[in-house]
Amino acid sequence: MSVVSNEIADLTGSISGLLDKSPDKEKQKQLGAAQDFEALLIGQMLHSLREEGSGWLGTGDDDAGAVAFGFGEDQLARALTKGGGLGLSKVIAAGLAAKSAAAEKTIAAEKTIAAGKIAAAAKNAE
Repeated sequence: MSVVSNEIADLTGSISGLLDKSPDKEKQKQLGAAQDFEALLIGQMLHSLREEGSGWLGTGDDDAGAVAFGFGEDQLARALTKGGGLGLSKVIAAGLAAKSAAAEKTIAAEKTIAAGKIAAAAKNAE
């Protein structure tokens, strides 16, 4: 294989890698990450409230009680987040979407440059 053929193969491989990303899947991943972060934040808030000594249903002084309370706090935090939570997940997802849009513009520019390089390499190969 010649050097030009290797260059063309490398460039077409990188272009096909750029085309594999689906915007819908990316948005779902961003929203999921934002919701996970918000659930973690709410869970930490619930944990700090319990640690202050007020407790939820008892003292939770033993290890088993502490683990059970931890699981309960995590599940409550996830349920609150799925129901809208504090609204942070929407704000975070919007910020991630804006960054993704900027990245997509960069990728489009890179595709144009790569296509130009492929055309130039093909022309030089003739």
